[in-house]
Amino acid sequence: MGNSQAFPRTARVTSAGEYRRVFQNSQCKSSDRWLTVLALGNGLGHARLGLAISRKAEKTAVGRNRVKRIIRESFRHHQDELNAWDLVVIARPGVAAQSRSALQAALAKHWTRLQRTCVES
Repeated sequence: MGNSQAFPRTARVTSAGEYRRVFQNSQCKSSDRWLTVLALGNGLGHARLGLAISRKAEKTAVGRNRVKRIIRESFRHHQDELNAWDLVVIARPGVAAQSRSALQAALAKHWTRLQRTCVES
C-alpha cells in the first residue's frame, strides 16, 4: 500500500456483501465507549477499512463526516501495521462530541489491541 497518505478504493470495504461478511464472521473485536472495531482476515495482503457511522450515533451530517475523516486519517497512518484485515469501525452515540485528539488516541488503542489479539486467517 506504499503511500501512507492515500486512501484508494482498494483500501476500502465497499460492498454490502463485504460488510455483511465482516459483521457475521468477525474474528475479533475491540470496543470502547465511542467505537467498536470488527476485524476479519481478507487474504489480500493489505488492510481495508469500512465505516458504519449512523444517524443514531450522530444526528448531523457535519458531525458524521468529521468522525469519518478522523477515522480515515488514523487508518491511513496505521494501515501498514494492520496486516490483511477487513476492519469495520462502528460509531456509538456521543462519538462526535469527542475531540479530535481523544478520538485519535482511542483509535490508536484499537489498532494496537487488534494487532496484539487478532490472528490473521
